Amino acid sequence: MTSITDVAQLAGVSATTAKRALKEPGKLHPETLRRVQEAISALQYEPDLRAGALRGGQSRTVGLVIGSILEPFFAQLARTLARELRRGGYNLLISENEYQSETELEELRLLYGQRIEALILRPGYGDHSREYLERLRSRGVYILQVDYALPGAPYDFVQLDNAAATRQGVRYLADLGHERIAITGQYDPHLHPEGRSQTFPQAMREAGLSVRPEYQRVMFLTEENAYLYTLDVMRLPEPPTALFALTGSSASGVYRALKQLNLKVPGDVSLLSFDNYSWMELVEPPIDVLEQPVEEMAQASAAAVLSALAGQQRQVRLQLPARLVVRGSCAPPASTASAPVGRRGGVRKPQSG
Repeated sequence: MTSITDVAQLAGVSATTAKRALKEPGKLHPETLRRVQEAISALQYEPDLRAGALRGGQSRTVGLVIGSILEPFFAQLARTLARELRRGGYNLLISENEYQSETELEELRLLYGQRIEALILRPGYGDHSREYLERLRSRGVYILQVDYALPGAPYDFVQLDNAAATRQGVRYLADLGHERIAITGQYDPHLHPEGRSQTFPQAMREAGLSVRPEYQRVMFLTEENAYLYTLDVMRLPEPPTALFALTGSSASGVYRALKQLNLKVPGDVSLLSFDNYSWMELVEPPIDVLEQPVEEMAQASAAAVLSALAGQQRQVRLQLPARLVVRGSCAPPASTASAPVGRRGGVRKPQSG
């Protein structure tokens, strides 16, 4: 591992001067500062923020980077991870990347400065952090992806079987008679490259349906984006008869917009969502959901990390199923509620679970 002494030798200065370049750059001659900064860049030196505390041994610390600290899904995931890792003798440091690889890169640098021994990562979209992740792995940091796996990445992962869950949701709505189904986020290989939106068009084709172009929007999975999207599509001449929220936060935005538009669920439009948040049982009717096994995901992730840190690493490629919970927010569209039983026009009560 590169030290400040290595930086000093390359720059032709003392270790004290090299340290001052990091802490008090304004006190150095510009030419001296330039030489030190070039040496830092050439050696890819990163200061050890916990060097003093770690001289006696390992950090016993695992880093966790989540997509959004506001998402209840990630809050529950982090809480269970912290509990499981604490039982194994490790502490958890938590950060967020806001689903963006640029933000993630900076957070990864900070976590490595804390000398984490393993990293649990909900990867952000984009390639800005890929090189640094490989650097971490080459330095012995075990990396486990959770909730989303980077395409082509060699790291272990634990996540929902998003493709199967999306198909399950589309079948449920199609069997109720819905043809005009919209989701809160169109797939984009760069801006929105996640499995639920990617699977949606194929799932619609398998149900004998097509995705309407006017319903498609590329957007990040936030409550505000879903709110604005719902206001937009529900004002179209032919609005969706069913809205499929890709996250619990998106469902919150959808529901808020429907209330503002004075539209009834499910009388005017059905609502199905991923995740199972507490508010979804408090509204009338309660929201139908595809529930993620968050506790099981966290426990499996912690077990993989602890095994790897104990020298018992094995390949982990785990995809867990969602559970359909039917509560009443989805019903046949008004125009087909009295039609004969059939694939698109009938009424078949789906089974929960």
